[in-house]
Amino acid sequence: MSILVSSAFPKVLCGAALLFASASCVSQKKFDAAQRSYQDAAQARDQLQVEKSALENEKARNEESLRSNLLSKNQQVNQLNQSLSGAQQENSQLSTDLRTKEERIAEMQRVLDQKEAAVKALRQKVGDALLGFNAQDLQVNVKNGKVYVSLSEQLLFKSGSTKVDPKGQEALKKLAAALKGNQDVNVLVEGHTDNVPVRGVVNGAKDNWDLSVLRATEITRILTESGLSDSQVTPSGRAQYMPIAPNDTPGNKALNRRTEIILTPKLDELFQILEQN
Repeated sequence: MSILVSSAFPKVLCGAALLFASASCVSQKKFDAAQRSYQDAAQARDQLQVEKSALENEKARNEESLRSNLLSKNQQVNQLNQSLSGAQQENSQLSTDLRTKEERIAEMQRVLDQKEAAVKALRQKVGDALLGFNAQDLQVNVKNGKVYVSLSEQLLFKSGSTKVDPKGQEALKKLAAALKGNQDVNVLVEGHTDNVPVRGVVNGAKDNWDLSVLRATEITRILTESGLSDSQVTPSGRAQYMPIAPNDTPGNKALNRRTEIILTPKLDELFQILEQN
């Protein structure tokens, strides 16, 4: 029995050695392959890590850019809101100013309408008071918001005279009676002449200036003595410098020798409104 064991032992050893050698060869190949796989995986991991870092950096830059843009947009929105608020306040102020101006314009129009009505009523009252006088000697008209009473030299004065004839005094007294008590009317008396020079000194007048002023003063005296306030009537002389017709014919010269009594309603209320502007 010992002989059998002894003869089989070398074979077993040989087989084990072959098996070990074979096993050792297969493991090395696998190890190398695994090593290469590991290295490839490591490289891929490192590449992925680089790409991840790049993506994270790009993400951070994008987020910062977005935050910066958002902040800028918010600032723009705030500025726009402030501008809009300022524009709304300005528009509100302009609307208030416009309403105020419209109210003042409406008030001015109301006053002007009242003055226009007063001028028409004054023209009617004066016209009624002076009915019966020759239309060529006395005319009542409305111009530029004023009532003009134009009286010819023939009605008021003899040639070169500064004393009013009785017929002219009658007209002036009727005019004063129509205006008496009406302190809202200013009365301007304007004397006018033709262009014929005064020769020498006639009734105290050395020239047409003197003649026109003296006549206006005499008419003013009659009006105030007939009831008009002294502060209400103003005399003035225009001489030949405001003709209504060329001084080329006797008829036209007669038209220029006239006295105009200009009645102007006071505009104190209107001036007060204008001063408020």
